[in-house]
Amino acid sequence: MINIQKMMQQAQQVQFKMQELQEKLKDIEVDGEAGGGLIKVVMTCDGRVKSLDVAAEAGEDKETMEDLIIAAINNATDAKEARVQDETKAVMSEMGLPEDAKLPF
Repeated sequence: MINIQKMMQQAQQVQFKMQELQEKLKDIEVDGEAGGGLIKVVMTCDGRVKSLDVAAEAGEDKETMEDLIIAAINNATDAKEARVQDETKAVMSEMGLPEDAKLPF
């Protein structure tokens, strides 16, 4: 027989852990770079760009600079998504849930 009260408690526990994770992600930073390190971006795992560093050697070609900045941001975004996935899997494992469980996040 299904214990509805136990299921509700587990659901609340999952919701609380996911809220904790969302708060934690605000403090985790990832890096992205492009142009062999000429452009570097630091982004939090909640998607905020914290810094952008353009090396003096990057030059003044506007189009190239824009492309490199976009590439660095995209690289940081990829790193952020991988880190969020890793952190989510860790929380799921800690709670005894399958890593591939689909939860709203």
